[in-house]
Amino acid sequence: MSIRLIVGLGNPGPEYEQTRHNAGFWLVDNFANSLPGVRLQRESRFNALVAKTTLGGAELWLLEPQTFMNRSGQSVGALARFYKIAADEVLVVHDELDLPPGVAKLKKGGSAGGHNGLKDITAALGTQDYWRLRLGIGHPRTAASQQAVADFVLHRPRKEEQVLIEEGIEKSLRVLPLVFQGKFDAATMQLHTV
Repeated sequence: MSIRLIVGLGNPGPEYEQTRHNAGFWLVDNFANSLPGVRLQRESRFNALVAKTTLGGAELWLLEPQTFMNRSGQSVGALARFYKIAADEVLVVHDELDLPPGVAKLKKGGSAGGHNGLKDITAALGTQDYWRLRLGIGHPRTAASQQAVADFVLHRPRKEEQVLIEEGIEKSLRVLPLVFQGKFDAATMQLHTV
């Protein structure tokens, strides 16, 4: 078993482009840019930006829903159904409040932990048993901030946080080849080892 669909979560539009909630988009953009001839393009039937590539002889889809975070499942469910991609062949890349900037964790299944994008994807796929790549963005309480979570995720990270988030993305990109080969334990160990 390997990954056939990578979903980056975020919100469309220039006003959200640099916000913490778009960390999933940032990783997928970086990954697409690293592949020759791969460009995300609007695909109206999935209400998303979509690209297709071949890695190791296998088809791999990249998806950035353009539905806004809370309705991400519409795009994910539509593409997965159309191409007959099972839930355990899906990797969702998203921002994670419970991890500090610079930390990235890979896991399969589990609750949405209050993340509305994950809740909607779980509803669309009918299961929680898909892979998640959680990119740490920090939490307002750890920054001794009174900022509401919804406000926090929809703002730009501070400069020093941005550098750390980008480092977490780089670490994640380095383990993706293992993920594509289905070597999830090796990828997890490498990603979780500082």
